[in-house]
Amino acid sequence: MIPQSAKQVEPLSLINYTSLPEDWRTQLREAYRTPQQLLTALGFNLAQQTALSAHDQGFTTLVPRAFAQKMRPRDPTDPLLLQVLPRVQEAIKDPNFNDDPLQEFRFNPVPGVVHKYQGRALLIAAGHCAINCRYCFRRHYPYSDQKRARNEWQQSLKYIEQHPDIEEIILSGGDPLALTDPKLFELITAIETITHVKRLRIHSRLPIVLPQRITLELCQKLEHSRLNCVMVVHANHANELAADVAQACERLRQHKVQLLNQSVLLAQVNDNLASQKRLSERLFELGIMPYYLHLPDQVAGTTHFFVSLERGQSIVAQMQSCMSGYLVPKLVREEPGRLSKSLYSPC
Repeated sequence: MIPQSAKQVEPLSLINYTSLPEDWRTQLREAYRTPQQLLTALGFNLAQQTALSAHDQGFTTLVPRAFAQKMRPRDPTDPLLLQVLPRVQEAIKDPNFNDDPLQEFRFNPVPGVVHKYQGRALLIAAGHCAINCRYCFRRHYPYSDQKRARNEWQQSLKYIEQHPDIEEIILSGGDPLALTDPKLFELITAIETITHVKRLRIHSRLPIVLPQRITLELCQKLEHSRLNCVMVVHANHANELAADVAQACERLRQHKVQLLNQSVLLAQVNDNLASQKRLSERLFELGIMPYYLHLPDQVAGTTHFFVSLERGQSIVAQMQSCMSGYLVPKLVREEPGRLSKSLYSPC
């Protein structure tokens, strides 16, 4: 059983959030947008900043202050910092890493819809996020080509209506929770009118990186939807899951939203037993089920994050040897042309 309350969960560190604006949109406007801003806030001097950061390779820096405050000051190996800081390795060219490793263009029947798997379709609800993760598999995605679907959605919704086998809609992006409540509610209401859709799955990093986004109005909208609502959050390290995230997750769970987590196995960030064990245990304390552990996609600019299949299998095998089965996420990889994610057993 998932614990029924996360109210007693203690923060991982003593973090002062009192200086942050309560409104999530204000926080997003005030996010760090250059490596220099972020590193300065963390106490790095100019020489250290020059040594640590690099050109963003066309993928801009974006880090909310609430997330940055969970980083260890003046620590270049901090696992949260490594996820968001542009580094010189992003310029490495490797023929095995490309802009669209999942070949999503093959499964993009109309702007804004990715229809890869039977029974469910992914709708690109927004073309922006609250944080730019450097390992993102959609860092090269042509969101500008999907503008009509993001702003109006009629073509996307018409496609879903015409395919009665689609019983589940996955809101993705970008990040669907980067939309304001009115815009997001408009989209959810439109989906609810499609009678053959039964489930709504929202994939979002915002409950983790900008938990103030989880408004009471959002929770009430999901609770009163005719659709079964699932929130799939994205946390890669236990240090991301402090008291503010616990509060946001508790609010979602109080409004009957099921919570799952998917993470990515990243070199130097969480590719070891201790990090994965602590992450799963912390997720469960917050009422979130560990769900998927993704092997990293071979995206251009992300060679330094790559972890081999054998390494992933070894870590999961170690987890199984010392943890209850429900705490061990499934090791998976998305591969072009497959009817589902590839699931790998521990070695």
